[in-house]
Amino acid sequence: MAITVNIYYSGTNGNARKFAEEMISTGIVDEIRAEEGNLKYEYFFPMNDNETVLLIDSWKDQLALDIHHKSPMMSKIISLREKYNLSMKVERYITDEAGIPDRDKMFIKE
Repeated sequence: MAITVNIYYSGTNGNARKFAEEMISTGIVDEIRAEEGNLKYEYFFPMNDNETVLLIDSWKDQLALDIHHKSPMMSKIISLREKYNLSMKVERYITDEAGIPDRDKMFIKE
């Protein structure tokens, strides 16, 4: 059962975007993506909010996420988050193992 965490990082003066850019440029994002059990680690920028960055962070299971939370990566993330004085809103989702119901598939174009 995969776990997806949506993290909305918000700040001022473009700090959320600067945070994401530094996460990428320093190689932290690549290190996280290489961790056992990481399925996705991607940043997105809401069209209606220039001061927020959305991180979609997915893990194979709770154990993989727990190991990530205990890794040296977390202190790097926390340090950068503090550097840019960001607040966070977090949403957590667990994958529906049944998948997309047939009644919903008709609305999806592949």
